[in-house]
Amino acid sequence: MTRQSLFSLIRAFLKDTSGNYALMTVIAAVPLFGAVALAVDYSEMSRERQMTLNALDASGIATARRLLEGASELEVRKYARQFFDANLGNINPNRATLKVDLPGQGGGGTLKMSADLSYDPVFFGTFQSLMGKQRTPLSFAAATEVKLKNTIEVALVLDNSGSMGDRGRGSGRQRLDILKDAAKELVDTMAAESGKMKQVDKPVQIGLVPFSASVNVGPDNRYESWMDRNGLSPIHHENFDWSSFGTRASSPNMYVEDVNGAKRARGRYWAEVGLENAYLTRFTLFDYVRRYTGQGNTTAPVATWGGCVETRPYPYNVTDAAASQNNPATLFVPMFAPDEADIGRAANSWWPDYAPDDRSAPDRQRDLTKFINVSHGNGFSAGSGPNYGCTTTPILPLKDVGTTAGIDEVKSAIDAMRANGNTNTPEGMAWGWRVLSSQAPFTGGRSEAERGNDKVLIVLTDGANTYFTPSGDDLARNRSTYGSYGYAGKNYSNTGKPRIFLNTTVSTSFSNSNYTKALNQQFDTLCANAKRANIIVMTVALDLDARSGAEKAQVDALKACSSESRFRKDAQGNPEKLFWNSTGATLADDFKRIADELSNLRIVS
Repeated sequence: MTRQSLFSLIRAFLKDTSGNYALMTVIAAVPLFGAVALAVDYSEMSRERQMTLNALDASGIATARRLLEGASELEVRKYARQFFDANLGNINPNRATLKVDLPGQGGGGTLKMSADLSYDPVFFGTFQSLMGKQRTPLSFAAATEVKLKNTIEVALVLDNSGSMGDRGRGSGRQRLDILKDAAKELVDTMAAESGKMKQVDKPVQIGLVPFSASVNVGPDNRYESWMDRNGLSPIHHENFDWSSFGTRASSPNMYVEDVNGAKRARGRYWAEVGLENAYLTRFTLFDYVRRYTGQGNTTAPVATWGGCVETRPYPYNVTDAAASQNNPATLFVPMFAPDEADIGRAANSWWPDYAPDDRSAPDRQRDLTKFINVSHGNGFSAGSGPNYGCTTTPILPLKDVGTTAGIDEVKSAIDAMRANGNTNTPEGMAWGWRVLSSQAPFTGGRSEAERGNDKVLIVLTDGANTYFTPSGDDLARNRSTYGSYGYAGKNYSNTGKPRIFLNTTVSTSFSNSNYTKALNQQFDTLCANAKRANIIVMTVALDLDARSGAEKAQVDALKACSSESRFRKDAQGNPEKLFWNSTGATLADDFKRIADELSNLRIVS
């Protein structure tokens, strides 16, 4: 029976006034009919409400997956609506409104979805009409929440400079030993957090970046595409004069030719050392600068590449820009400390100069023919000779600390750290960012677009940034000892400024204090860029005196660099900075607070 025919029958029934029996029946039937109408409509409305809830739950789970895949907000909202409508069954989607509240981009959070469904009663509307009331549709609401499983990636950027071998204030132990214990305890804490997330792949990953004057990316990475293997970077030949081999006209048997920005070996004498037509690079020098045995033969190279790289020129030194052969300035150049002149008091003279002896110190330093024409009997240990300034152990890329193997790898790398060299915090932090990145050089990080994942840099240093002028007479006009920025006396390309001063307001004059100021400004820019890219930055100043000079500047820079906590507030109700001013006596406790902060980033539903 249709709703209209039912309505007509009831109206006719009510008009029939014959007999008290009819009147009494109507009086009794009205509430009875209302109850039946309510029961029928309540049953149908409950069924539709359950279907709406089912559609909402299914849509919530599916939409959460799309979020974690990195879909845009517009795509996510459109997908949520389509999935919801498809799961409503025989309910007309036009009767439903859907609201989607997305979690924050910064990682984790809750996806909230709610729906309002208008319900047009089957019988109860007729009952309302019979009672002389306006027909009004009913409505109900449903809601669901999906707590996104939060993953976390942490790069420990730890100072390994020589001062880390000093005793920590109030502890009686070396700072580096205290740091090792605190860092390993943090690894254990985060490994326990990882154990709570059995259904998520690699929920907690940790990498390690030891830094001092430079950063060691690992000698095994020599042949990677992000390394400047062919000598194309504008800084690759900054301190080397391949033209000392002459030209085709002047030295046809052994000369160097420029080909599309690269240096190529030409002439039959190069064939005798296995290099005819090869690219000539710093790697070439490592391979073919060999020891002299005393019997007219050469043996192994005097040193193999230690794994350290120079700082890329601005702006690539303060970004995570991908290395590309199409943009050679983005490639990473191996450090190779030039052999400085044998005259005067050079900081790093490690190979005999080639005659004639009347040449100036700059000419002696740039000359490369000495490595072919002069023999030498000594080899060089790590951090000396051509590897001068390369003193740290290699970077450890992100490891899954949800596994025993991952925990062991991270702890072993922490134990292997050693204190030696100067302090270059911005270079350490830049490589920490690259460790977290999803793109080369290290690709272990999740996509930057993936929601529900936090990328965290923990940066610790115990001293001001340092880059030093030579202690002897600077006859070669290097203006500094060799480091990751090369020599401070060398202008970059056509800028008229050394790399260390690019994008700073520091006067281009050569002093230790100006180098420190320039590195501090590089650090400030790097921090801003990293936080703009949604990197959470936690900083630790170890045994730094906030009352004096360069150390105060470092403390201020570290505090300014740090992100704000999502969980802790200060006495005024403002988010606390993720900065700890530690001593040797408090470092272990401060690392426990860092572990607590990291644990709070993990959302477990």
